[in-house]
Amino acid sequence: MDQERDTGGPSGVAGGYRERASRLAGAALWTTTTTPSARPVLPDGCMDLIWSEGRLLVAGPDTGPYRPEGVPPGTLPHSRKGMGGTPIVGVRFAPGQAPSVLGVPARELRDLRVPLADLWPAGAVRELTERAAAAGEPGPVARVLEEAAAARLREASAPDGRTAAVAAALARGRPVAEVARAVALSERQLHRLSLDAFGYGPKTLTRVLRFVRALDLARRGTPYAEVALRAGYADQAHLAREVKSLAGAPMGVLLAPG
Repeated sequence: MDQERDTGGPSGVAGGYRERASRLAGAALWTTTTTPSARPVLPDGCMDLIWSEGRLLVAGPDTGPYRPEGVPPGTLPHSRKGMGGTPIVGVRFAPGQAPSVLGVPARELRDLRVPLADLWPAGAVRELTERAAAAGEPGPVARVLEEAAAARLREASAPDGRTAAVAAALARGRPVAEVARAVALSERQLHRLSLDAFGYGPKTLTRVLRFVRALDLARRGTPYAEVALRAGYADQAHLAREVKSLAGAPMGVLLAPG
């Protein structure tokens, strides 16, 4: 929690995004304040537990750009994805981590934003809501959410070690068949595991994680041709097609200021 940093934030955040490493392996605690003109939020393979305007919500894994302006009044957009300049606090879980916290397969939350009360017992949600409200400031609220998630993980059945191995291998761009063999599953079994753990199949997760790598490289000023090579695309044209497919806009638009 000591390594807080200011960042430009993921695309879709107008500014003021702050992130800290969580005590939950691979997770992050974040706070932000965004505006109604925020850009679409892009797929990253993650799920979030969110606090905003006195409400607890969950953001499922995205398969395409999420546009906050399309959300009905009273519904909060996904993680780092706010509306109306309201402070938002959240825990961003590592790919495959959230289902043990939330108690439902990730596939049931794909491309959705839902109240936590739809997933947890009413008493548990009421208690966490009261604790978050009493914490007041974003930093303490983030710690309350983290503690609640950690408690749920301790109560959950032992995690399937294959989930982390699958995510790591796909993040490195390993072929699906190779990953399946490495974790002693058939490709069909791997597909089912991936739907439950990540919200989509291994091929889609590979595309999303490759896109995240590409966007990170491009934000550092890496030339697009080199981005394509280092992120694992066939060529720059392949990169352009995938970015447009997953983000709904070309890379230049995603990186443009403002």
